[in-house]
Order: sequence, then C-alpha cells, then structure tokens
Amino acid sequence: MSTPFLHCLANTLLANIVNFTVWFAVTFWIFLETQSVLATGMIAGIYLVLTAAFAIWFGSLVDHHRKKTMMMVSSLASFLLYAAALGFYGIMPEGSRTSAASPALWLFVLITMLGVIAGNIRNIALPTLVTALIPPERRDRANGLVGMVTGIGFLLTSAISGFLIAWGGMVATLAFALALTLAACLHLALTPLEEPRAEQEEGEHRKIDIAGTVRVIGAIPGLFALILFSAFNNFLGGVFMALMDAYGLSLMRVEEWGLLWAVVSCAFILSGMVIARTGLGRNPLKTLMLVNLVIWSVSAVFTIQSSIPLLAAGCFIWLFLGPYAEAAEQTALQQVVPYERQGRVFGFAQSVEQAASPLVAFLIGPLTQLVFIPLMTTGAGAEAIGDWYGTGPERGIAIVFTISGVFGVVATAIAFNSRYYRQLSAAYARAQGQAV
Repeated sequence: MSTPFLHCLANTLLANIVNFTVWFAVTFWIFLETQSVLATGMIAGIYLVLTAAFAIWFGSLVDHHRKKTMMMVSSLASFLLYAAALGFYGIMPEGSRTSAASPALWLFVLITMLGVIAGNIRNIALPTLVTALIPPERRDRANGLVGMVTGIGFLLTSAISGFLIAWGGMVATLAFALALTLAACLHLALTPLEEPRAEQEEGEHRKIDIAGTVRVIGAIPGLFALILFSAFNNFLGGVFMALMDAYGLSLMRVEEWGLLWAVVSCAFILSGMVIARTGLGRNPLKTLMLVNLVIWSVSAVFTIQSSIPLLAAGCFIWLFLGPYAEAAEQTALQQVVPYERQGRVFGFAQSVEQAASPLVAFLIGPLTQLVFIPLMTTGAGAEAIGDWYGTGPERGIAIVFTISGVFGVVATAIAFNSRYYRQLSAAYARAQGQAV
C-alpha cells in the first residue's frame, strides 16, 4: 500500500477514536443517568437521522474539493461542536441531566452528536481515496485495511468510553475528544497527499446534483437493488443500535461492558487483516450475501439465554463478518462508478441506507419498553416461553434481537436469489475484465 494512503488510515484511526468514544460515552451516560431504554433508542435515531440528512451534501463536498481539505474540515467542525457541547454541559440546569424529558438534556445530546456526524465526511472521502491511490486489483484488500482501522477504533474506544464515564462523566469524555481532535488536525496538516483531480462534468459547477447521481446509479444494472438491500439490513441494524447497550448494561457494569466491547472488537481487526491478505474472492457481491446469511442467523440466537459468553460470542461473529459486507459493497461501487461521481454516490448510498434505520431506532425503544418488556415480564410471552427463555426486562430486549435476526435471514435469502444480484455481479465482472 502507498505511504500517503497509510498516513490517511492512521489519521482516520485517530479521528475514529474520538468520534466512537463520544458516541459510546454519551449512550452509556444517558442510560446510566436516566435508566431509560427509550432514551438510548432516541440517541441511535438522532445519529441515523443526521447521517441520512447530511450524507448527500457531504458526498458533494468530497467530489468538489480536495479529499485532504474535507478531512481537515471534518476534524475542525467536530472540534468546534465538542467545545460547544462542553460549554453547554457546564450551564445545564440542575436536575436536567437525569430526566429523559429534559429539553436541555436533548439539546446537549444534539450538539454532541453533530460533532460525531461531522466525522462522516471522512467515511465518504476515504473510499474515494482508495480508488484514487490503490490499483483496482488491490482495492478489496485496501478496503479490508479500512475495516481494520474501524475495528481498532472500536477496540480502543469501547473500553476508553466506559472508563471515562465511570471516572469523569461527559466532562472527561469531551476534554479527551478535544485533545485528540486537535492532534488529528495537526497530523493531517503535516501529511503530504497528492490527489488526482477528478474531471469536472460538462455544465457542472460544484452542485449536489441528486438527479445526475441517480442517473449514474440507474445506468448500472442492479446497483439500486444493492443500495436498497443494504438499507434493509440497516433497517434491522437500527434495532441493534437502539438496544445493544441497554441489553449489555442489563447484564453487567458499565466498565465491564466497555471491556467486553474492547475484547470482541478485536474481531474487526482480525477481519481486516484477513481481508487485506486474501481479498474478497472473485465476486465480492457473493461474499456480501453469504456473510449476511451468517450474521442474521447468529443474531437470531445470540440472546436466546441470559449469558455473557453467548452475548460475547455473538458480538464477535457479528463484528468479524461486518467488515466483509462493508468492504464488498465499497469494492463493487469503486469498480463500477466513475471516480468523479464516487463521493456523491457513496453519500447517496449512505443516505438511503441509513434512512430506514431512524424509524426503527425511534420506534424500537418505546416498542420494547411498552410492549416487549411487559410481554416477557408478566405477559403472555413470559407465560408461554418464560420457563426456558427467561423472564424480566432484559428478556424483553432479547426477544427483539431474535425476531430481527429471523427477518434478516429471510430477506438475505430472497436477495441472494434475485435477478438484481445476478445483474450487478455481471456488471462487476465486466468492469474487472472477466469472462461473464
């Protein structure tokens, strides 16, 4: 891999440590302060709504400016927003931090999460840099390294955030974020990066041009279907974002939950190393479908009993296979989408794929709190299967994971046997110069 690309990976790792830490920490903190599953679901929903809302604009910025410049802008925006959140935290009214109904609490969460969202500019810029700096035959391996960087970020931040919240709450978390964000800015400013200039399309002048991006995607058979399939996966993934922390914190203390995530996040690193060494095979889209079948099968059973080892094993498999799915989608897009449109296509895909999740994230917290927890505590579910599945609030959360996993298996099996999968596989093979 080229030295500039490795520097970009290292810098992205530093930025990921900041943003993942803040995201994990604010979720831990609000659950511990309010004891509300609904509140953790709302945080996941806020993240996903903001991601979907800004992704297309972020993609346009990446296409029309130097990638290094936009990565700098990403870190500077996060720095200013984290500073604003820290200042607002200091003036929040007494008692507002422990009430899930407090407007001041949710304004603080919004400012903080906007700082996290600003980091998504990097998530769009980095795969376009893979296209620019890495030869086509090695891009799947480079995407594996991107996944490994994400895994190292999770490994470090899941433990860091738990200890930061236990030790100094959100003040310590935001001070930590400000220091590392500044370090990321300085490192990137000193990193030379020669980028090829994307050819400007005729009549285009730095516009978002959603219609043009849709035409590019529509011209590639099966590409819309891939984006919609990923959107459905994220629809179910919203369940995990909304409930995973509440479930884990129901079984263990916050420090232990953070350490467990640190351990199982090693799966991200291991997965990235394997992909970087072996690639994704002749057809990364087939790899995408196979790993999704396994992911959702595991998701259907890993909470079937109140077991920390079972939870850890399920999370490990889930995290190990996640980078395969992400790298497969990115490799396909990098190969079949013109470079000058890749920022907007990645942004459009991110926007559409995330758009389904907020509905689940916003609904699943109240639905779990008001329906499934009572169902598995004193309701019909507890009476029917409680003798072997278990009863109580934690079992109410668990059954939502099981139902979501079953839906995921069915959806993946349908997608695997669709004509859209065959069309996009053929388009990828043609772009690779392979015999179809």
